[in-house]
Amino acid sequence: MNASPPGGAPGEGRYGEAFFRPDRAGEAERIDFGALAYDDITMARLRALGAGPGWSCLDIGAGTGTVGRRLLGETGVASVLAVDRDVRFLDARPAPGLRTLQADVTDPGFAPGSFQLVHARFVLMHLPERDRLIGTLAELLAPGGVLVLSDAVDLTSERGPATPYTTAMRAMWQGLRATIGTDVSSVPAYPHLLRGAGLDQVAAEIHVPPLVPGSAISRFWADTWQRSRQAMLPTGLIDDAGIDAAVRYLEIDACAALSAGMLTAWGWKPGGTTG
Repeated sequence: MNASPPGGAPGEGRYGEAFFRPDRAGEAERIDFGALAYDDITMARLRALGAGPGWSCLDIGAGTGTVGRRLLGETGVASVLAVDRDVRFLDARPAPGLRTLQADVTDPGFAPGSFQLVHARFVLMHLPERDRLIGTLAELLAPGGVLVLSDAVDLTSERGPATPYTTAMRAMWQGLRATIGTDVSSVPAYPHLLRGAGLDQVAAEIHVPPLVPGSAISRFWADTWQRSRQAMLPTGLIDDAGIDAAVRYLEIDACAALSAGMLTAWGWKPGGTTG
């Protein structure tokens, strides 16, 4: 992996290779902590958009498959195709109607069919070609289908209070950008990009889960910092003691911080009756 220097151009690595490897013990549990923090919000939005009987759904970067299984069990969609570069977690938790496909969405030949719902959460932010991919995903919609994209938005700022948490978050974002190309700076532009991809009725919302001791989101960030430690340290923003202090900070009542938010944007493909 060729990492760019801190603050330089995004790195050429990939999510799931140097960091967040699926073959590392506990990675499924880390993903599930994120699911516990965000799945209820995701499902509420998908239900509000009409996901239900007869829908054929595509879930990109499906992780452990929690969204796909809930779509099948709670909304009664006809089928869910769950796609990931590594499907071990999906295959470990099969469900009726849930099909898996090991594939890379960045592959020019990626064309699994057409769907009433195409959903991707915490995927595009890790991919340098995210702008092009929004157009690619829009092309996978059947007429009247809806594309739903969720990614992180960083709520720390230079003027924010200096705490162990904010220091760790800034080091994490900078380190991941330098090593694997993660970049959340363009996430607020998703509604504009959806409109540019030819979609209608574009809208967006943001959810910020509360950081409280023992919560799923607090455990997710603590585990994420541990797994990205070797990306954070070269930034010069934090050292090992600082990361350890940030993990402890999440578990005390004095913790007062905003988690990264999840921005969800959606848009409908013209020509059908779904939207």
